[in-house]
Amino acid sequence: MTDARLRRGRISLGVGFFAQGVTFALLVTRIPAIQDRYGISDGLLPVFLAAVPVLAGAGSVLTERIVARARPAVVLRCLQPVVMLALLGVGAGSEVWQVAVSLGAFGLAVGGLDASMNMLGVSLQRTYGRSIMLGFHAVYSLGGILGASLAWVGAHGNLSLFVSYLPAVVVLLPVALVGSRWYVDADAPDAVGGPVVVAREPGGGAAGGAPRVVFRALLPLCLVMAFAYIGDSTVSNWSAKYLQDTLGSSAELATVPYNAYMVTTLIGRALGDFGVRRFGPVLVVRCGSLLAALGFAVVAVAPGPWSGILGFTLLGFGLCVLVPQCFAAAGRLFPGASDAAVARLNIFNYVGFLVGSPLVGALGDAWSYRGAMLVPMVMVVATSAYARSFARVPDGYGGGHDGQERPRTADVG
Repeated sequence: MTDARLRRGRISLGVGFFAQGVTFALLVTRIPAIQDRYGISDGLLPVFLAAVPVLAGAGSVLTERIVARARPAVVLRCLQPVVMLALLGVGAGSEVWQVAVSLGAFGLAVGGLDASMNMLGVSLQRTYGRSIMLGFHAVYSLGGILGASLAWVGAHGNLSLFVSYLPAVVVLLPVALVGSRWYVDADAPDAVGGPVVVAREPGGGAAGGAPRVVFRALLPLCLVMAFAYIGDSTVSNWSAKYLQDTLGSSAELATVPYNAYMVTTLIGRALGDFGVRRFGPVLVVRCGSLLAALGFAVVAVAPGPWSGILGFTLLGFGLCVLVPQCFAAAGRLFPGASDAAVARLNIFNYVGFLVGSPLVGALGDAWSYRGAMLVPMVMVVATSAYARSFARVPDGYGGGHDGQERPRTADVG
């Protein structure tokens, strides 16, 4: 494969991450409008919100089975239109069953989409021979900021959900479809000029046998993934309420923490690959977890709104590196079965999302919201204990174990 094709593959995958960031943000930031449009009661709303990540987890499991027969690029190319059309369906319906079907389709498809995107990112990073994974997640964050901004415009202009969603889908759908022509499965036999050498799995079979994922080796990364998303869901679901109800801010100022968190997440991810290349993934993950813990501590003891905003800003810089590095580390641990490892790890994305918001809410109601912020703080501190799981494998970044490496890595921009 030529270096030019790898560059095109990297750019086109970045476009896919960006489109998904916009789409997901458009959905989650308009949940109150969705509830009002379909007359969903407060008691029924949590069921709808929980169903999406549960189905997304199922979609990730299905994707692991599908990619055994079809390349992740094919899966991603097929699922991107489904996710965007499901978003339109959420805005176009009028009955509760219609939004249930649309959200169900969105959840299943987004699980496969997240898994296949990260599979491609991991395989490209292995071919590049250096850290590029954080860059993909940076453009996802950029898409999320744009999507949230578009949602604000729609809400401010009292636009219907369908009218608010339609321009983004009309623009992004053809762009994503055209860009998908250049997706690169870097682990495919023709990707680097020959077949992949399958390395010995940790605790698994020998090279040349059927590669498998050993869950005991993957478990530390699964825990870090879940803890990171518990922290992320705490910010997205509770930062505004915390600032307004606990720290006494105005309604307008209460919108600032999440925006600050998103911006610092983008900055941290945009610069993160340079940090990984310079200092290594272990130190980057350890520093990120400790910085996130400091952010939660500042939020918990904040005397006023602006110090609370500072805490949420630190959280963005800290949490932003954990998820991309989890996927990258899974690819390094299981170079012969990275697609399966990524699909299984991706499930814990949704576990964290499911657990985080209800956990903080329950603790806040039963105890205090200041105290509730200490629980995700302890969890992200615990991730530093698993930092060694992010270590580069011996004998080369992205290579095999026991001294075996890929036949070739590409040196491209």
